[in-house]
Amino acid sequence: MGSDVKSIPIIDITPLMEKSDDPKMAEDGRVREVVRQLDEACKEAGFFYVKGHGVPDSLVKEAREVTRKFFDLSDEEKHKIKLSSTTGYRGYQVIGGNLTAGNPDFHEAINSYKEVKPGEYGSLGGPLEGPNLWPDNPSNFKYVIDKYTWQMKELGRKLMRGVALALGGPVEAFEGDIAGNDFWMMRLIGYPGLSDSQRAEIKLTDIGCGAHTDDGLVTFINQTEDIQALQVKNRSGNWINATPIPGTFVCLLAEMVKILSNGIYEATMHRVFTSSSKYRVSVAFFYETTFDKRIGPFDFCVQKTGGVAKCEVAVYGNLLAEYVAGHLITDK
Repeated sequence: MGSDVKSIPIIDITPLMEKSDDPKMAEDGRVREVVRQLDEACKEAGFFYVKGHGVPDSLVKEAREVTRKFFDLSDEEKHKIKLSSTTGYRGYQVIGGNLTAGNPDFHEAINSYKEVKPGEYGSLGGPLEGPNLWPDNPSNFKYVIDKYTWQMKELGRKLMRGVALALGGPVEAFEGDIAGNDFWMMRLIGYPGLSDSQRAEIKLTDIGCGAHTDDGLVTFINQTEDIQALQVKNRSGNWINATPIPGTFVCLLAEMVKILSNGIYEATMHRVFTSSSKYRVSVAFFYETTFDKRIGPFDFCVQKTGGVAKCEVAVYGNLLAEYVAGHLITDK
């Protein structure tokens, strides 16, 4: 399924954002046009930009700015919130502390997740229990990121209502048991600039972040506007630059959408290749399914694909546990 897409579609989701809580949203002509564009983009590519998303531009920029200010601090300051197994794998991750396909990625990050209370998800959630770790400096860091998180959760919920309609299902298909108790993850990522000698030595496989798909429903990328680095792979196996466009988020479908759609939509393979001399910031927000819910194909998607479930059942919490165990180095 899909075609040799050579550019990334830009979808204005303003009508969807305005009507997403209207019981008659599916009858609105402007919403139906957005849904048509979403379906086309999800089938043909698995990635797209959204504009008209409702997140204030000032907040989008603030999230990047406080992230950059934190990464400008001394190592001593940054290590005060260092990620480890005892922090629930939350906090600061040093350069090279994230592995993709076994290779260290050339970035630093702060990892945060929906806070997990002791015993909330039993043994499955045990490794991730605890609060997020936020720095004292910048002083407005937690305020900005908390505000941003709330906005992104709302964006995720409303966008998935459009995706539900695009699949031909009920508008609330991705809610209730599926994502009614939605889990989220956010990585505030910094990619250091490279000198001329470093750029001459790097290999495409060991820079930025290696090729991968994400585990949940959809990922929103808020990236430095004047640096090209993010790339997505089309169905023909060719890499396409996800050039930063002010006022938009890059949206990447993840593995749970593939499962729920029974393969009608695919997860987006993507990577980060940065050779710029400038420091790049990416705020990646991951909108996920309910942490401990067994997720299998929607019945209505199974019926649309020959009546046979093609994708195996999975639990998002298990996938996240595999990520923290296999991708995060805690002793650097």
